[in-house]
Amino acid sequence: MKVVISGGTGGGTGVTVKEVTEDVTDGILLECVRGDITAQTGFDAVVNAANAELRPGGGVAGAIHRAAGPGLDKECRAFAPIETGQAVITGGHNLPNPYVIHVLGPVFGREKDPAKKLAEAYTNALRRAEEKGLTSVAFPAISTGAFGYPVKEAAEIAFRTIINAAGELKSVRRIRFVLYSERDLAVHEEVLRKLVQS
Repeated sequence: MKVVISGGTGGGTGVTVKEVTEDVTDGILLECVRGDITAQTGFDAVVNAANAELRPGGGVAGAIHRAAGPGLDKECRAFAPIETGQAVITGGHNLPNPYVIHVLGPVFGREKDPAKKLAEAYTNALRRAEEKGLTSVAFPAISTGAFGYPVKEAAEIAFRTIINAAGELKSVRRIRFVLYSERDLAVHEEVLRKLVQS
């Protein structure tokens, strides 16, 4: 599913969200696909749902570190540890992307105000992309794996955060959510459809 986010200023004022069937030249293209976060060719950066120490682990972090090779782990050590909601950027190493943006999402049920922390993770990832002048970013569903965030709630927070930030984005024009399962893809598409209709 693809939508285009256009118009507006910071805070989501005056923003329109509409479903499209092809890529667009105006606005920000937001799409959801099922796939492998490590195989997102044509994107300037992929986002790593990292742990605080930025080390290889399970899930998305493990997959990204395996695909990127040992140089990524070495580069990450200078940035660790990071706080919940924080984002840092490194090279992509052996990935097909020039950059990896590492974010620490909240552990659901353990963090105080997890919705705010999850929104901060998305906002800060987009800030790192903007600082580098990147045009395209591929996200996983942050915090929905081992960190236990309910997928639907996490998708609502992610999409609302992106829509609210749209007016401030100067370089980022394409955002892709790469979902691990058909179920996760269906949930994200359902949430996105509701936002298009509202």
